Amino acid sequence: MRNSSMEASTILPVLKKKLAFLSGGKDRRSGLILTIPLCTEQTSMEELSSTLDYLLSIPSEKCKARGFTVIVDGRKSQWNVVKTVVLMLQNVIPAEVSLVCVVKPDEFWDKKVTHFCFWKEKDRLGFEVILVSANKLTRYIEPCQLTDEFGGSLQYDHMDWVNKRLVFEKFTKESTSLLDELAVINENEKASQPDKASRPSDSNALPSFDPETVLQTGHELLSELQQRRFNGSEGGGGGGGTAWSPMDDELLAQPQVMKLLDSLREQYTKYQEVCRQRSKRSQLEEIQTKVMQVVNWLEGPGTEQLRTQWGIGDSIRASQALLLKHEEIESQHSEWFAVYVELNQQMAALLSAGDDEDLLELKALQQQLSDVCYRQASQLEFRQNVLQSAHDFHGTAQDLSQQLDGLLGMLCADVAPADGAAIQQTLKHLEEKLKSVEGALQSLREKGQVLLEQISNQSSWFYGKDMQIENKENIDHIHSIMEDMQLRKQRCEDMVDVRRLKMLQMVQLFKCEEDASQAVEWLGELLDALLKTHIRLGDDSQEAKVLLEKHRKFVDVAQSTYDYGRQLLQATVVLCQSLRCTTRSSGDTLPRLNRVWKQFTVTADERQHRLDMASTFHTAADRVCMPKKQENLCVFCMALLPVGKHRSDKLK
Repeated sequence: MRNSSMEASTILPVLKKKLAFLSGGKDRRSGLILTIPLCTEQTSMEELSSTLDYLLSIPSEKCKARGFTVIVDGRKSQWNVVKTVVLMLQNVIPAEVSLVCVVKPDEFWDKKVTHFCFWKEKDRLGFEVILVSANKLTRYIEPCQLTDEFGGSLQYDHMDWVNKRLVFEKFTKESTSLLDELAVINENEKASQPDKASRPSDSNALPSFDPETVLQTGHELLSELQQRRFNGSEGGGGGGGTAWSPMDDELLAQPQVMKLLDSLREQYTKYQEVCRQRSKRSQLEEIQTKVMQVVNWLEGPGTEQLRTQWGIGDSIRASQALLLKHEEIESQHSEWFAVYVELNQQMAALLSAGDDEDLLELKALQQQLSDVCYRQASQLEFRQNVLQSAHDFHGTAQDLSQQLDGLLGMLCADVAPADGAAIQQTLKHLEEKLKSVEGALQSLREKGQVLLEQISNQSSWFYGKDMQIENKENIDHIHSIMEDMQLRKQRCEDMVDVRRLKMLQMVQLFKCEEDASQAVEWLGELLDALLKTHIRLGDDSQEAKVLLEKHRKFVDVAQSTYDYGRQLLQATVVLCQSLRCTTRSSGDTLPRLNRVWKQFTVTADERQHRLDMASTFHTAADRVCMPKKQENLCVFCMALLPVGKHRSDKLK
């Protein structure tokens, strides 16, 4: 049995295969032409049967009564498939088929077999079956009614036809359902007008489809159908025309679409009036509902959120988390504040054009909403300021702590400067660090004081909630941080003082080592001078005495230099012991000093001895004038002169 309620959407994949189609062409009896294009692939008889059922459900009964001419295109298929399709037509559309034209291929099947089979089945089939070449189809059908695959001029786009069928069926289904829904909505609204209090809960029901969209779809579909009809009537008279000839089902669809559109417009006009009445009636109710929603939320969950947010955090990370949480709270409030702005504008518009009986209620609602919103906004701003101050305070505390840690690290590190300049640079760096810490601590005190003042005023917006315990925790936390930083800073100052003293001692150590080395150099220079320049013994007793006095003073200078160097080296040892600098010592400075001093004392003693003998010699020479004494004098001179080349030179 043929399914008259079949829709194209249910068999859309099968329809797209183009197993069969109604091109809109007609035979000489004005019967519709049904084309079955068989292909080289195996055709599913079940899908073909579904396609035929759908196609034959489209034409009207009057159109069906004129019969169908079926063109079975077997040029790309085998005879067994063609035979199966022809026999299937008997079961699918036996009464509607008047003629079946089997288009044979150029290389025809066995004529004896085909002729025999069709002749044998002719009476049982109930319709005539003829075998014909594609170029001979015009004997039975006009070329203008054949599509281009059979050499005709009839234009047919199968996918376009499928899409138009989908649009038509969709519009018919939606418009019929929409008409029923609009009629029910309009009747319900009309029945509920006398008694507003007993209005049913579904009085504001909406249609399932958008009327504007459905109407637009219907107008576009009708315009398309009318355009096709115009083109078809214009080109349908000539055999050589290329215009598209509309099918009867499309001609019949036009009045159906027009009727649906007229009914839709009528019901939609009534529905629009119903919507206007609804809007006018519900606008005030909606405003009242929204106002109470805003007020209830701000005085309920919104206020509760602020009541639970009293802390300031114990670190910069915690205060940052509280700020983020507060931003979330502000974001939630912003949504309600936006509703407040919109409601305020709506109420202002209603107040400017409202009835007298509505003015007092609207004004009271507007005032209540404004008071609640402004109070809540002030609380949010105050909490934001407290959290920002807490964030700044903890940020400054963290920076100060890091500076103190860095300073402490410098103070705990071993000091091994290369020279006094490095020590001075280190001392300068320590002083700068200490000054920076002092500035940061002062900034912490100032920000802590600001935060304490804000916390002391925090209870003013907590709706009477006892904030003493919570405030005490916050205040104690702030004081604890500031006191801890003060103690850490004081400890660092004490350590800086110790480090400064140690640095100054190291400066003294370097100075002593440097001066001791200088004393060794001076003593060496004195030794060189003694060896190279202190040679004369004097020409007389007076001059010998003068040289002897100068030699004593020279030795005194050397003795002072040696004593100074010894004192410096002793001070170096003491400083090293004080600094616990076990790696440092006098090194080779003390051996060098002793070695040079020993050389100096030996040389000085020898010089002293020679000068003494020279003085004695000159004194004796002054007393001895006798020639006899000259010989003794020469012997005495020989004793004074050193052995070697110098003595022989002197004798000469």
